[in-house]
Amino acid sequence: MPKITFILPDGRSEIVEAAAGDTAMYAALSQGLDGIVAECGGNAVCATCHVYVEEGLSRLPPVDGNEDDLLDGAAAERLPTSRLSCQIKLSDDLDGLVVRIPDRQF
Repeated sequence: MPKITFILPDGRSEIVEAAAGDTAMYAALSQGLDGIVAECGGNAVCATCHVYVEEGLSRLPPVDGNEDDLLDGAAAERLPTSRLSCQIKLSDDLDGLVVRIPDRQF
């Protein structure tokens, strides 16, 4: 089971153990972590699950066109490490992934 570290907007870190196949968004929501809104429920039609990948970005598949377009409309500044957590499908290869949740999703 991969472990993912979420750095919350207030600077606290939470390590979450998730099932392979879950998304980073689902892992955050299932633990009640603050900052991931996921207004569309993980259907990649909003950008309210925006995160910055602090460690492990090179292990993720590239951003597709839809995610790219949505990230352009994210409430927090888009950075080169920006991803939608609903598009990060967790696997054992992503064990140790570290993501920072921005200070706002709206």
